[in-house]
Amino acid sequence: MTDTDRIVILGGHGKIALLAAPRLTAAGFTVDSVIRKEDQRDDVREAGANPVVLDIETATEEDLAKQFTGAKAVVFSAGAGGGDPQRTHAVDYEAAVRAMKAAQQAGVQRFVIVSYVTAGIDVDRLEEDNSFFPYAKAKHDADAHLRETELDYTILGPGRLTLDPASEQIQVVDSHGEAEGRTLTDEEKVTSRDNVAAVITHVLRDGAGVRETVNFFDGSTPIAEAIR
Repeated sequence: MTDTDRIVILGGHGKIALLAAPRLTAAGFTVDSVIRKEDQRDDVREAGANPVVLDIETATEEDLAKQFTGAKAVVFSAGAGGGDPQRTHAVDYEAAVRAMKAAQQAGVQRFVIVSYVTAGIDVDRLEEDNSFFPYAKAKHDADAHLRETELDYTILGPGRLTLDPASEQIQVVDSHGEAEGRTLTDEEKVTSRDNVAAVITHVLRDGAGVRETVNFFDGSTPIAEAIR
């Protein structure tokens, strides 16, 4: 195993990251999971990853670049968790952009970010006083910034997240969260976190979805067929 097989996950104690880490290690990668708190180390180790304590909200671009140097890819799966608009902007937008710049500084070309299915349109259809608007704005702007970089990005847009086991099958949808040729019910517009973890592993292992935004729900198409 060489350093070029190393994946750095930001938001390493999140549910998706903890599901992705064992999948990535099983695929032959080593995983550095960046976490905020010392007491999260054991959970990260149990998932098969190496815990790295670094608060991305306060970390500089240089701090992040030092951590990224020599890695194969960066996965941004961090989030403020909603509630505080200022912190949402600081983590979901500002820290994400710093991570993109740090990846470029460190010479890491591959960058995967976890967004959500309608991030591209919600800023245009939500009122600014809507409690969801700060999150929608942060994710929209972070995704837009990533598209303007020269990074080999993949933007993942899952639907409403569940704790269901991965089916390993998905349905790719458009920016409105709709499927071609038919109308989806709200019950269909869900994505298991474990399927998100499986998609992260697929796009990194197989070099799929490069410079693409992939919006998806749980579905009936094997992941490797749905994202090439």
